[in-house]
Amino acid sequence: MHLRHLLLSLLSLPLLSACINDAATYEIDNTREHVLSLIRQQPYFWDSKLELFMVVSRMPACMRRHSMGLGTPATKVEIYQVPSGAFIVKAGKRMYATETQNCVNFFKMEGEPVEGMGKLMGTFREKKGKLVFVPEETPESAADAEE
Repeated sequence: MHLRHLLLSLLSLPLLSACINDAATYEIDNTREHVLSLIRQQPYFWDSKLELFMVVSRMPACMRRHSMGLGTPATKVEIYQVPSGAFIVKAGKRMYATETQNCVNFFKMEGEPVEGMGKLMGTFREKKGKLVFVPEETPESAADAEE
């Protein structure tokens, strides 16, 4: 009986390892204390849908985790910063607005703001099977890379 339980456990390991549970972080001012982090969780290995969460953090003042609904492994999440310092998070066709002053405000937007999306800071996406944040290349950073 014990051997059968052991075999069943070993056979189920590949199924459990197929689940996605990862995260990546955008360091807003190049410090670990002020960040936006995307978390992806796949609750069931047979379902291709992922639960997406955004953690808004400015330590030690605040840190909050907000649900962004469902996505897939291919869902790109873009981060834009508007002149006021707030952020627009675009996940597929859905958009959310947030800020890091108290980390509480996180709401779904019905469309692009009249003032525009702001500056694209970068994109969370899967690269070689791993979730990463890819900063947007600016003319200054491209020139620095060439030197």
